[in-house]
Amino acid sequence: MGGKYRITGNTYPRMRRPRHRRKLVLSVAAAVVALGLAGWGTLQIVDVFTGGDGGQANAADRPKACPSPSAPAPVKALPKPATIKVNIYNATPRSGLAKAAADELRKRGFAIGKVDNAPAAYDKKVPGAGLLLGGPTAMSGSFPVLTTQLPGATQKTDARRTADVDLIIGTKFRAFSTPAAAASALTALTKPSPAPSPSC
Repeated sequence: MGGKYRITGNTYPRMRRPRHRRKLVLSVAAAVVALGLAGWGTLQIVDVFTGGDGGQANAADRPKACPSPSAPAPVKALPKPATIKVNIYNATPRSGLAKAAADELRKRGFAIGKVDNAPAAYDKKVPGAGLLLGGPTAMSGSFPVLTTQLPGATQKTDARRTADVDLIIGTKFRAFSTPAAAASALTALTKPSPAPSPSC
């Protein structure tokens, strides 16, 4: 080469390829994306094994505090058999059944009122073992006590304001519960039932 481009001396210019900044920027961006993906994947793995966000449990996943079990509600005191006046009516074709039932309940401590055949509205119309008929307060008082003597008796209220109750003997009546069974059933009624355990 000659002229102004002539090379003189024994030192030659070092020839290098021009730097490509575009490739450098792309390399940096790729590295950042790779690091971000790796971090996100690590976070997901942590969530799987800890069950929460970043190792912390979600509010829905945290165990709920169970309220302490409340004491069982006291049972309302039931009337004593001696305070229950029972009128006994026979609604079956068997004669003498009302008197026999009255004698048995009297032995068990109940106060006996009227003893007779059932009125026309109930005569031969009580298909079960018996029907207990009384005022509204009898549902939580006299009836539970009497059903310990005659389980399965139907209960019905009327408009009376007196405390006495009627026992109308039905066609399926065979006998009262044994005194031991009746006493056990009455004891069970006076015991408070345990409060249900809270489900958490």
